Amino acid sequence: MFDRDTWQEIFHSIRKNKLRTFLTGFSVAWGIFILVLLLASVNGMGNGFEKQFNDDAQNSIFIYPNVTTKPYGGFEAGRRISFDNQDIEYIRKTFEGSFELITPRFYRSVNASYGNQTGNYRVTAVNPDHLVIERTVIDKGRYLNQNDMKNSLKVVVIGKVIAKELFPKEDPVGKNVILNGLSHKVIGVFSDEGNEREENKMYAPITTFQRLYGNTDRVDEIAITYNSAFSYVEAINFSDMMDVALRRRLIIDPDDQGAIYFNNYAEAYSNVSGFTTLLNVISIGIGILILIAGIVGIGNILVFIIKERTKEIGVRKAMGAKPMDIIKLVLLESVFITTISGFVGLLFAMGLVAIISPLVDAPAFSNPSVDNVTVITCTIVLVVAGLIAGLIPATKAARVKPIEALRAD
Repeated sequence: MFDRDTWQEIFHSIRKNKLRTFLTGFSVAWGIFILVLLLASVNGMGNGFEKQFNDDAQNSIFIYPNVTTKPYGGFEAGRRISFDNQDIEYIRKTFEGSFELITPRFYRSVNASYGNQTGNYRVTAVNPDHLVIERTVIDKGRYLNQNDMKNSLKVVVIGKVIAKELFPKEDPVGKNVILNGLSHKVIGVFSDEGNEREENKMYAPITTFQRLYGNTDRVDEIAITYNSAFSYVEAINFSDMMDVALRRRLIIDPDDQGAIYFNNYAEAYSNVSGFTTLLNVISIGIGILILIAGIVGIGNILVFIIKERTKEIGVRKAMGAKPMDIIKLVLLESVFITTISGFVGLLFAMGLVAIISPLVDAPAFSNPSVDNVTVITCTIVLVVAGLIAGLIPATKAARVKPIEALRAD
């Protein structure tokens, strides 16, 4: 493989056919270039889709009550469905082992004030599990705990946007803020990776707000995380079973699609995964078709070169060259042209992706990139492509008979 004379002959052949070699090499480079860009684009789309779900845990399920659209069990259509604390306990006992965390959500809008600063904000009353489900990041202080829940303490965790507005020059942790005329202690400040809108909220113990606002056990929503060991199919089946159980418990028609709504992230991730897989297959198919065009071009060049060198090959065989020596010469030339051309296309594509990637950050398209697996795969494809391109010409050259070759013009 590293025989000096062999490589001199390969370079001599390339120099003699510069234009044809360039055009064919360009088609191979272009194929790899397009393939890498397509795969990077698909990866960027996948990142964009996942980014939209970064606001919450990836194994989240959100359950929303609504209004019935069908009469059922003696109730007329149009009945507003509502959850309560007993529904939470029912899910805990019925589906133990199928979920990891669960929290009710109870919403209230409040007028908040501290000193001369005022504002209107939304309070989401939850339990401590909500920290993980919502992917909340505590910047200062702490989050809600079981003691806050047990004693129905008037404490709140505020978003960093609220902290800037109500406490522009002070550390809010430990201060008392007035919410709808009642004093609440700020125990923490949080940020949220999802968006700034989430940081314009407050979190409070649900036991406190249920007691303060109507002394009720009503729940506006339920947030839950399914067992992280579940596959997408198992996670979807789990939410379907909860749907059936809650409909039976709340006396809702099994076919009433409007009464309860389940937002299961497993379905979204499954759809995104299927979509990106399809795009990857299409991208690979397009890249391979372009690459095949280059392989055919290299094969044609080598066939033409072999025809021109028929007499030379005949002389080699007459002097004792074995068929494998001829095959090796042709295959090395094919692999060399294909690999070098492909690497040029690969480097240009990776360079372009590296430049564009930091500049792209859209909701549905983020951080397009090429991983090491793609690079290694492309390298293997290039070598195999070179072998395939040179296989037929090499076999044809090996079959040349010395006597016929020496008679060739």
